[in-house]
Amino acid sequence: MRNDKANAQKQNRHGVVAETQVLETDRTASKAGALIFSIALFAIAFGLVLGLWWLVGGTLDAVSVAVALVVGWLAISTMHIAQQWEKFVVLRFGKLNRVSGPGLVFTLPIVEHCSLSVDMRMRSVPFGAKETLTADLIPLDIDAVLYWMVWDAEKACMEISNYSLAVQLAAQTALRDAIGRSSVAEITIRRNQLDKELTQVLDEKTSQWGISVLSVEIRDIVVPESLQEAMSLEAQAEQRKKARIILMEAEQTISEMAKEVGEAYDDNDNALKIRRMHLLYESVRDTGGTVVVPSSFAEGFGDVFPDDVGKILEK
Repeated sequence: MRNDKANAQKQNRHGVVAETQVLETDRTASKAGALIFSIALFAIAFGLVLGLWWLVGGTLDAVSVAVALVVGWLAISTMHIAQQWEKFVVLRFGKLNRVSGPGLVFTLPIVEHCSLSVDMRMRSVPFGAKETLTADLIPLDIDAVLYWMVWDAEKACMEISNYSLAVQLAAQTALRDAIGRSSVAEITIRRNQLDKELTQVLDEKTSQWGISVLSVEIRDIVVPESLQEAMSLEAQAEQRKKARIILMEAEQTISEMAKEVGEAYDDNDNALKIRRMHLLYESVRDTGGTVVVPSSFAEGFGDVFPDDVGKILEK
């Protein structure tokens, strides 16, 4: 008992959740349903035998009770009920005979027995890697969730003794290996890609056990506090670098546009004069100021666009 508790604590420290913790509720419900069915079946068989014995012989004795007990035991040994999500692996003389379920499963008493019930539903199991070194020798704590299901009950029972624990250990090993091959920055940036890589690796490994890994999702990445400030400064420097690059690109675009505008005004002196007048008007429009224009300056515009200049001067 102590050894089992110590092993469970050791597994939990390394990020592996015990099978009893993951499926405790489902197994309790399945066992309760099977127990109720067995009790009801035994009671029906026991009552039928006693009733027939009474009808035939008119009395009940120890022999009739013994016969009823044997028939009841044979009944519960013959008929089993598998839940909608379960399949039973049936052995005959210790050798695999068939996989049955869901629903009623019939077996031959003494000769056959249901060795194991397999849950065929999708399961979600939390796991993680504690203080695992990255490629740049930084210890990380990572928490993740594994989604998997059994698609072949025969392989899951025949190929490996404890397939649920094996899947969890394989997931932890794959996660540690992926962390060791990547830097902290790569793990942080490539989280989604890392999820896909882990899913592919685990699915290839567990397919021989009749198990399919649906997905792996990294929930949390914990960086040591001593490195969080340094990583923050690095990120800020990277953002400043990007901002400066964007500013320089904008200045280059503006200079190119200014060059094109200058070339356009060089070819048309009248357009340049109108532009100057417009800029002057814009500078005093909001403040309600007055622009004093020399008559000689205005006459030059009047020769070109008399109507436009008049409107501007009136404003």
